[in-house]
Amino acid sequence: MSAVATTMLIWLLLPALIVAASGENSRDLEISEGAAIGTRIGFIEDGVSSENGPPYLIIPVQGIAVDNDLDIDQKSGEIRTKVALDRETRASYYFVAVPLNGQHIHVTVRVLDENDNAPTFPAASMSIEFAENTPRDVKRTLNPARDLDVGNFNTQKYNIVAGNVNNVFRLWTHREKDDVLYVDLQVYGVLDRETTPSYSLTIEALDGGQPPLRGVMTVNVAIQDVNDNPPVFNQTRYFGQVAENATIGTSILRVLATDADSGENGAIEYTINRRQSDKDAYFEVDSSTGLITVNKPLDFEQKEVHELVVVAKDRGSQPLESTAFVSIKVTDVNDNQPSINLIFLSDDATPKISEGAEKGEFVARISVNDPDSKNEYANVNVTLDGGEGHFGLTTQDSIIYLVIVSMPIDRELKPNYTLSVVATDTGSPPLHASKTFNLQVTDINDNAPEFEQTQYYANVLEIAEPGTSVLQVMAVDRDEGVNSEIKYSIYEATDSRPAWFDIDPNTGLITTRTHVDCDTESMPKLTVVATDGGTPALSSTTIVLVTIHDVNDNEPIFGQTFYNVTIPEDQAKGSCIIKVRVQLLLWCW
Repeated sequence: MSAVATTMLIWLLLPALIVAASGENSRDLEISEGAAIGTRIGFIEDGVSSENGPPYLIIPVQGIAVDNDLDIDQKSGEIRTKVALDRETRASYYFVAVPLNGQHIHVTVRVLDENDNAPTFPAASMSIEFAENTPRDVKRTLNPARDLDVGNFNTQKYNIVAGNVNNVFRLWTHREKDDVLYVDLQVYGVLDRETTPSYSLTIEALDGGQPPLRGVMTVNVAIQDVNDNPPVFNQTRYFGQVAENATIGTSILRVLATDADSGENGAIEYTINRRQSDKDAYFEVDSSTGLITVNKPLDFEQKEVHELVVVAKDRGSQPLESTAFVSIKVTDVNDNQPSINLIFLSDDATPKISEGAEKGEFVARISVNDPDSKNEYANVNVTLDGGEGHFGLTTQDSIIYLVIVSMPIDRELKPNYTLSVVATDTGSPPLHASKTFNLQVTDINDNAPEFEQTQYYANVLEIAEPGTSVLQVMAVDRDEGVNSEIKYSIYEATDSRPAWFDIDPNTGLITTRTHVDCDTESMPKLTVVATDGGTPALSSTTIVLVTIHDVNDNEPIFGQTFYNVTIPEDQAKGSCIIKVRVQLLLWCW
């Protein structure tokens, strides 16, 4: 067999022989991945660089081709780059070179890493959540940045470069068996959703290159709310007013509370604390809007100001609440007429006045009151009707009035008066009240008895027996009561005729007390006195002329026992020839 044939046979059998061979020839070469195309990597055999070197048979191991990336000169054994090598695409090349002498040389070309890849996060951003009451040192794992480079050129460090308000977060890193540098976001400060509801953190990953390459990811941190804020009213005290005639449902004012929390923790419901205020539920508050309305009819005269305690409570699982005070002033409307209180100033507190009362004397005391507002409707005008000008009003403060006598009064002319006190307020329209009373004029003894006649005439026979009725006189007294009770008497003068007559003190009947004698006095004159029962008593008199009629119980007596008369013969007929005188013992007319 020729030498050429022998060589060809060896080459044909070489793949099988390589696998079974245990030769120790090996060659390790290195090349930076950034090397330019055509860069010499080395030679298959160290020190062999002649172009006349033995030809090499290049056999890829396990069928992995190398000639796409490497240019291997089979004569000289020189290995150059055919393309720009990329360690991240292929980190090494392995083949067996078999020269003609039948030896096999294991050649390994390692592509050395260069820092040509920056750390890369799996996504440009991610979102995580923390409850605002999260304690310090609690962590949330972030997506790590991966770097295709290896070793020191791999990811070495993470930083928060923006968005870390008040430095409430920090990063905590750890490298696992897969050589990935993992990172956690750790709470380092106090979270408060109401101050900062979210954070947008810019996280950078740095490798170990010089200068290092970086990758960036945005971490959106949402702070979850917890119910750590009570509702807050925009005022600690509210003031409102409403007319007392406001209908049910009338709006008065709106309270407003806000809650810095969110969701149900920030949803507010309003109520009125009935245990502390408005127990009679005159008002109602809308649970959602805080609008306070009238719930029952109001009355200014019963209560002018209502104090409410309004509660705002959130809907958290453990609700928080706060309170505000609401003062509601009820304004008055003229819905009450004035009231009149009348006190009579007589000794028995009845409506009466003596007819002897002087001008300015008090009759009654009047007090007026209007339950309506002490401002607008308190001024009440009081007038007095009736009395025909005999009575009037006086006041100093327009609250207390006095009914006084303004003109003299006379019971005998008018025994009573009908008076009306009228009180009118100044509302619009005005309301008024009145009180009517009958004022009795009481009597004083200002009238003496008056006889029906100033002089009376009577006749009586001298033979009348004692007790015979002579005449009844009559007197009247315009006063009343005891002042008009009359007693009759006969005025007895010491120098008058004998006391022949009596008079009944009650009836005024004059009777004979004894026998009368015409011869003694033919026409006695009586003075009758009528005296009333007043204090002091008043009296009047009348004259009673009594004619005593004679009876024929005495003979006439001539002045002489014998008369002698001479008559001339020529005395005319009818001429008086003599005058005689006859004397009677009594001559009664």
